Amino acid sequence: MKQCNWLIEELPGLSQDEINNLKKNGFTTTLALVKQGKTPQEKLILAQKLQVHVQYVKKWVALADLARIPSVGTEYSGLLLHAGIASVMQLTTTPPHRLHKQILRLQVATLQRRDLCPAVEQVNEWVEQAKNL
Repeated sequence: MKQCNWLIEELPGLSQDEINNLKKNGFTTTLALVKQGKTPQEKLILAQKLQVHVQYVKKWVALADLARIPSVGTEYSGLLLHAGIASVMQLTTTPPHRLHKQILRLQVATLQRRDLCPAVEQVNEWVEQAKNL
């Protein structure tokens, strides 16, 4: 399965200043960010280079990593991160039904809307595609 590669500005939750900073430092795509931020040491070096706190880099790399999954993309990477999934590897070991319950709780708690929660079948597809990456 081919992993997805998105423009850096498509990652959810980044401000225009953060996008500009990433682009100025050569990060125009999500895969470039994932490749440069694999280890904790690389994330720390990247944070120093970008002159931001390492927590931001961890968040951006996690979003970019999750966005590699075709059915997740940039549309659902933020939702997964907020539901407690920080990597493709973590997603592969998470039971889809449990993850669906976590997402449903999150949607109801933050938006008071059950209808915005992806179906269990869609969550299952995320997990299956993550296993094939």
